[in-house]
Amino acid sequence: MWGVVAHARCRVFLQRPRSRGTIFQVVEITSIREAMRMKSIPDSINRFLSGQRFAVAGVSRQSNQPANAIFRRLSESGYDVVPVNPRAPEVESVSCFPTLRDVPGSIDGVVIATPPAASLDVVRQCAEKGIPRVWIHRSFGEGSVSDEAVAECEAHGIECIAGGCPMMFCEPVDFGHRCMRWWLQRKGSVPR
Repeated sequence: MWGVVAHARCRVFLQRPRSRGTIFQVVEITSIREAMRMKSIPDSINRFLSGQRFAVAGVSRQSNQPANAIFRRLSESGYDVVPVNPRAPEVESVSCFPTLRDVPGSIDGVVIATPPAASLDVVRQCAEKGIPRVWIHRSFGEGSVSDEAVAECEAHGIECIAGGCPMMFCEPVDFGHRCMRWWLQRKGSVPR
């Protein structure tokens, strides 16, 4: 049986145990995204992060907000990321769209980092646009998660991750998000 051992950012060793030792096969990868997919992460998160183009709903003109940090991390990880905020024409030096309906082209997934009361409307926009996956942000407390938004995802066949944050899984994961992932997975708030 092969196991995956990630090493640095550009190389992954596939390891197969044998009775007299271990065989390593070096596989070159072309991006951090490929390395993430080869690591052992929950299937739902792997499916979400295997997309190419994402929207982040709830980005702010204030760059210290969680949605902005998620937007930056996804962009730095090589994804095509679109900011969505009805009150901001531009965020993070990028043109912002007021709604998902206004975003041209297809979107593989949406990170919702809005107040919980706005999450339901964002999920409805996802359903209208045919977006297959949603990640509703939450670390501690309710975050952006609402029961109505999760139920709306289920009603429309949208795969929903309710809780956690892409920053807990997009390499390189900082110490704070690594600790939060560990703790929240044990509490059942983030997929394991």
